[in-house]
Amino acid sequence: MKKEIFHLLFYVVLVFLTTFVIINYVGQRTVVQGQSMENTLFDQDNLIIDKLSYHFIAPKRFDIIVFPIITSKKFYIKRIIGLPGETVQIIDGNIYINSELLEEDYGKEIMKYAGTASVPIALNEDEYFVLGDNRNHSSDSRDPDVGVINKDRIIGKAWVRIWPLKRFGFVK
Repeated sequence: MKKEIFHLLFYVVLVFLTTFVIINYVGQRTVVQGQSMENTLFDQDNLIIDKLSYHFIAPKRFDIIVFPIITSKKFYIKRIIGLPGETVQIIDGNIYINSELLEEDYGKEIMKYAGTASVPIALNEDEYFVLGDNRNHSSDSRDPDVGVINKDRIIGKAWVRIWPLKRFGFVK
């Protein structure tokens, strides 16, 4: 009888430890709130965030990431546009990286507001410039309240959409 109780307790503790490790270090479910990432992600889409990869590899341009806003308890989900060491500027709705036009095909419409990126923004070694795909309805690095994102603020990368089922699949 003692042996069975020990095994039961062992498995319960193992399940809780495994769950703790997965939630805190491997993956996490999050829900998209708002329209800032349309037409890629939509309001109330449920995603699994990969929290492990960026411990081994650097975030890449066009990755969709989740990060907290320092001034509130909100989490934002945006696309990486500018990488460490680059200079980002927005002119007439176009994004320039190191003075070269960035070719992209996922934005919902032409950007009307350049914000802080109306002048060149030089990114430091651990900083990223992020934008929502729905550029005219997104609070992102153009907004001084969001600004550039330090690598240590990145929680993870959007990996899989799990809800709604009709859009289930990997996030591109």
